Amino acid sequence: ATSSRKRPKASPPPRRSRRRRSRPARRAAPPRAPKPTDGETRLLSLAGEIAALPVAEAVRLLAEAYAPDAPLPRALAEAWLRSRGDKTATLALAFARENVRLALEEVLARAPRGALPGSPETRSWLVLAACEAMALEPREAAADRLRALLELSGHPSRA
Repeated sequence: ATSSRKRPKASPPPRRSRRRRSRPARRAAPPRAPKPTDGETRLLSLAGEIAALPVAEAVRLLAEAYAPDAPLPRALAEAWLRSRGDKTATLALAFARENVRLALEEVLARAPRGALPGSPETRSWLVLAACEAMALEPREAAADRLRALLELSGHPSRA
């Protein structure tokens, strides 16, 4: 006397997971700030030096720093070449340059406006760009370029 009813199958034993238990993740060391380049260091130092100067002295100091045979233009060129493809280094160099421009902007904001048009922000950009261009000029032209910058900024043109 067999019954036509089927017996319920026993439930299978619980399967063990084949995944390994994860280990606690190791904490990565915090990223180290890269060592500043010579160009960055020089720019940040220059920004600190010009911040408290009157306009004529600040422009003279910038012109001297960017003179064709001064160490700053070469240091900046080397830093720029090394930073190609390295976003952090590129941003650090741009940050240092912006510090110089901001310091110059503060100097220009404290002084009466000369012949240069625009806000202190615009004038600081123009003066800094002119000084950077002086690095590519012949050494003999530097005094004439400085004289022109001083006249445009409304200060005596003794170079």
